[in-house]
Amino acid sequence: MTEYGTWVSYGGVARIELAVILLAAAAGLAYAGIRLPLPAQAARPGRAAMTFMLGAWVLAIAAFLAGFASYVLQYRHEFGIRYAPPDHILPVTLLAAGVTFFVILVSSSGSYGPVARLASAVIGAIAAPMIFELPFDPIVMARTYPPIPPDPALYRALFFLPLFLVEITTLSLLTMSPMVKLSRGALFSLASMIAVFAVWALFGFAYPSAPIPTALNVVSKLLAFVTVLCLFLPQRAKAADSSPGSPGLGRTEAMDLATETIASAEAAQAGTA
Repeated sequence: MTEYGTWVSYGGVARIELAVILLAAAAGLAYAGIRLPLPAQAARPGRAAMTFMLGAWVLAIAAFLAGFASYVLQYRHEFGIRYAPPDHILPVTLLAAGVTFFVILVSSSGSYGPVARLASAVIGAIAAPMIFELPFDPIVMARTYPPIPPDPALYRALFFLPLFLVEITTLSLLTMSPMVKLSRGALFSLASMIAVFAVWALFGFAYPSAPIPTALNVVSKLLAFVTVLCLFLPQRAKAADSSPGSPGLGRTEAMDLATETIASAEAAQAGTA
């Protein structure tokens, strides 16, 4: 492999080990989705916390740009100017981001104000690629090609550590949206994305230049956007299954609660008779 901006594929036992680890992670996420009874919403941060989160996000982006500039300058010093292979995935990412933005904006119509809708749509569109990148980057980080002398580990750290901060701080912005709820669909979609990673690992987690790695890359990237949509879309099925007198409870749980209440009242009445 001689092209700039690629990574070395996994081979032999390493492919199997990576696939097993990813399958175990996918199974854990799927189990968590099964165990999740109702959509869960995290506590929204206050104004001061939001300001801190946005500041950390901006600083992380600045740190990444500085690290990326150092990486590129050292690369050009050692290897001269070379070009990366064609990126067939970027158009898919941009199209999916645009669709995600539109769907979140439209689906929240009538339920939230225009500022909340617009901010939520922007956060969703930029968070989806980070859901893909956060587990993806550790897989390829140590295999990026070519290694940058005199210290390849240092230059990989200059590139990837700020990138991890960008990914984490971007995902933290999800808590700022009143629309976001963790649902079974989101966990199942995320588990499906990791499962596709596991299949990709069986093919060496190769750079997406051949048809199969490209297809697996595209499918896993689209599942990341589906995960975000499951976080933002209204949970109509759960709302319809709730008892009017017991918000947050399913129909079965509400009936059990009503039965217990009636039994307690009858017992109390019999005791006073």
